[in-house]
Amino acid sequence: MNKLASILSIAVLLSACAVGPDYQPPASPQLDHFTHDQAAATAGDSPAPDNEQLFWQGFADPLLARLIEQTMAENHSLQAALARYQEAEALLRGTRREQLPSVTAGAGVSGQRLAEVERSQPDQERLELYQAGVMLSWELDLFGRLRRATEASEAELQAAGADRQALQVALAGQLAASYFELRGLQQQLRVAEENISLQQASLDIVSARLEVGRGTLFDQVRARAQLDATRAIIPQLNADIGAAMHRIGVLTGQAPTTLVSLLTVPAALPERTPAIAAGSPGEVLRRRPDIQAAERRLAAASARIGVASADLFPRFTLGALLGSLAGNGSDLFSAGARSGRVALGIDWSFLDRAQVRVRIDAADAQSAGLLADYRQTVLLALEETETWLLRYQQSHQRVALLQDATEAATQAVEQARDRYEQGFIGYFELLAAEQELTAMRDRLVQSRTDMALAMVNVYRSLAGAPAAG
Repeated sequence: MNKLASILSIAVLLSACAVGPDYQPPASPQLDHFTHDQAAATAGDSPAPDNEQLFWQGFADPLLARLIEQTMAENHSLQAALARYQEAEALLRGTRREQLPSVTAGAGVSGQRLAEVERSQPDQERLELYQAGVMLSWELDLFGRLRRATEASEAELQAAGADRQALQVALAGQLAASYFELRGLQQQLRVAEENISLQQASLDIVSARLEVGRGTLFDQVRARAQLDATRAIIPQLNADIGAAMHRIGVLTGQAPTTLVSLLTVPAALPERTPAIAAGSPGEVLRRRPDIQAAERRLAAASARIGVASADLFPRFTLGALLGSLAGNGSDLFSAGARSGRVALGIDWSFLDRAQVRVRIDAADAQSAGLLADYRQTVLLALEETETWLLRYQQSHQRVALLQDATEAATQAVEQARDRYEQGFIGYFELLAAEQELTAMRDRLVQSRTDMALAMVNVYRSLAGAPAAG
């Protein structure tokens, strides 16, 4: 027992050592604010927004909020991500368990017919052996192999959690984008129907003028061609609307057509969207789960260098057996049948240093690659946020200008129609005015859709994911 105590004491003293690098998170770019963050430009260092509140309240659309909640609860991709997280959690429990002694129990009986030369007594023809016992095995983690493996598993678990959060952000963004695309398509359908009414009225005027001899058949044919061309837009819009509804249904974890009746009723696109204070780039980078996942995988790779480096040293295993050994089953567990032993095993595979060095070099290369991936992820996140802040900013200006242009085009058509009926202009001028109005209406609806989508992408780039239920 004194020898065992000495071994345990040495193990405790050496357990403070762990080979391999101690991980240090890489530094992020130091930027004061985003160039296109209007709130930061006017108010200095503004606090980071509550992105969940921004998203829910910014559009003030209860149906959208309900659909996102259902997506967070029922989406099958999210359920798969949760399963992967639970898998990583189970693997971590297993890695932690390897640091503790393992205890097993066993029992057995064996029999052997002895040759004459094997007999200790002339009448001993058989030898029977009964045994039962409890065995303990414990790897003495003198050089930190198991602790580094645990560090790697912990980092992988955290990366899996960040992956799940990143998926929540992405799915909420996809749901919102599909929702606003649907509303934009429904508005385009309404505009197309208004354009059809406008062009039907023009065709009626041309036909009436033709009947009294004031128009031409050429004008009537052109008016009918324009009307038919606008009518041809309707089937494509209906197909796109159906596809958007199907996408929303699947994102919420349901059959594609489940929500068709709910979404068929058109709703307006948001006329205005809120101003955004993105916060500092450092805050955004810390908040983004894709960057968190990349950083945690880098930490896991760093720990695996330690796992590989530990193979340069011998691996010690302490074993113990407490049991009973008897030649007769009735004598098992009797005082004279008690047995026990303690052993210290050494794994000499560390002597193959060339192979160990190969594993260390591979772990180093993997860590270097993940560091480059992390830095690229950071730069892409900054690029994405800057780009969508700029697009969101410019979309407001485009909507305002197209609103004015549409109002002017509407007045131009009214004046052109009056002048055509009075004979001051030909149908060509009226047709040109109507085509301009049709185009302006479509552009205005599309620009409003683009503004809403830019807002969604700003939300996504700022990692403003609703909390999962």
